[in-house]
Amino acid sequence: MKRVSSLFLVSLLSGTMTLGAYKLFIEKDLNGNSIVTQAPNSYNKTVGLGAENIDFTSAAENAVHTVVHVKNVSTRTVYNPIMEFFYGSRGGGQQQEQIGTGSGVIISEDGYIVTNNHVIKDAKELEVTLNNNKVYKARLIGTDSKMDIALLKIDADKKLQYSTFADSDQVKVGEWVLAVGNPYNLTSTVTAGIVSAKARNLDTKGIQSFIQTDAAVNPGNSGGALVNTRGELIGINTMISSQTGSYVGYSFAVPSNITRKIIEDIMEFGNVQRGILGVEGGELTGNASKELGIKDSEGFYINKVNKNSGAEKAGLKKGDIIKKLDNQKISTFSELSGFINTKRPNDKINVTFTRDGETKVVPVILTKNDIVNTDFKGLELENISASDKKNFRIDYGVKIKEVTNERLQPYKDELEGSVILNIDGEKAIDIETVSRIIESKDENQGTSVQLMTKNGQVMRIII
Repeated sequence: MKRVSSLFLVSLLSGTMTLGAYKLFIEKDLNGNSIVTQAPNSYNKTVGLGAENIDFTSAAENAVHTVVHVKNVSTRTVYNPIMEFFYGSRGGGQQQEQIGTGSGVIISEDGYIVTNNHVIKDAKELEVTLNNNKVYKARLIGTDSKMDIALLKIDADKKLQYSTFADSDQVKVGEWVLAVGNPYNLTSTVTAGIVSAKARNLDTKGIQSFIQTDAAVNPGNSGGALVNTRGELIGINTMISSQTGSYVGYSFAVPSNITRKIIEDIMEFGNVQRGILGVEGGELTGNASKELGIKDSEGFYINKVNKNSGAEKAGLKKGDIIKKLDNQKISTFSELSGFINTKRPNDKINVTFTRDGETKVVPVILTKNDIVNTDFKGLELENISASDKKNFRIDYGVKIKEVTNERLQPYKDELEGSVILNIDGEKAIDIETVSRIIESKDENQGTSVQLMTKNGQVMRIII
C-alpha cells in the first residue's frame, strides 16, 4: 500500500510539472512570424519501461483531436484510345475528377495545418475534416516540394486544439512513439512503435534526414502526426518502405525541427530559405578511411569546398573531417544535411573538424544556395534564379556559368548561359543534387548531359 501511495504521489507531481511546463510554452503571433508552439527542452523521460507499463492514452487523446483528414479534389484529362488509334489524334479529351486523401496536423488555434506536399499536389479544391466530423474548405498557404511539406489554413468558428512541437534533435532511438492519421479513410487511427533510427537517408533527392519508426503507417497516414508519449509532435509521417504499397515494418517521418523551420519560412518570406555550408564529400567508414589512407573512421570527410561558400570563406579545405556542427555530432551526410536544413542563409554555426590530427573549431556563416558554385568536368555551374526559371519556362536545373574544359572551348559561347536539365538521366534539380550525382560518377567515363540552350533548344551532349 505504501508503494502504491508513493507511485500515486510521483504521478501527481509529474502531472503538475507537465501542466506547469505547458504554461511556459513559447508561442509567437503572426506578427512575430511564427505560428507554432514549441515544447520545453527539459522534460522527464520514462526510461526502461516496456509498452505494458506506459500509458499511451493521454498522448493519444491529445493527438487525435489535432489530426485531420485532408481531401484533395483534382482533375485529369482522359483521352479516347480508339480515336487515337483510328484517327491519329487524341482529340480534346475528357475532364475527370479525382479524389485523393491524406492526413494533416493542426498547429495553431486559428486553423493552420501542416501536411505533406504530395497529399495536396495539383489540388483544385481542398477539404479538411476535423476529428469531430466538422468539415471546412482549406486554402493552400505554401509548399516545399523538396521536403514534402505543405501549409494549409482553415477558418474555423472557434479556437482549435493544436499540436505542440517537440525538439526532434532530442528524440532517442528506442523511444516510444505514436503515429496518428487516417489510413484507408479510417479516421483517428493510432498505432504505437519505437524510433528505429534517426537521420535516415533514403536518397529521395530531397529529404535526407528521416525519423524511422516501426509504428504502423499505411496509405492515408501521409501528413499525419508522429508524437512522443507526451503527445508532442516530433515528426510528420511521410512515407513507408514497402513493395506492396502497405505497411511492412518501417515508416518514415520528416523531423519536427525541419518542419517548423519550413513553416516559419513560408509565413515570413513566402518561400523556404535554404542555407548552404558549401562542402562536398561523404561519411567515413572503415573501407572509406582505408581508401583515403587516414586513421579516422568517423565523421564527414570534405572532398571539395564550393566557391563563394561560407565554408570556403571560413578556411575549410579538402581533407578536413567534420565532427560537429554546433553541439550536434556529425557522422553521416544525413546528420549534416538534417542539421543544415533547420538553418537559414546568414545563420552562423560553429564547425568542429580535424585537420592533420588536430581538432579545430571555426564559425561559418551559411550562404544562400543560389550563390554557390560547383565544377563539373570543366563546367562551372550555379543554381538558376527565379528570372531564369521564368525565361526558360522550367522549374529546375543548374546554369553553366563558365566553360574551362579545353575540349569544349569551341562551343563556349553556346554553352555558357545554358541550363543543364539532367545528368545520365538524373534530374539536375540544383547544385546540391548535382554534387551528389557527381560524387557517384567515374571522372574517366563519359557522361550524358541534357541541356537547354539560351534560345530554348533542348540538346544532349557527351562530356
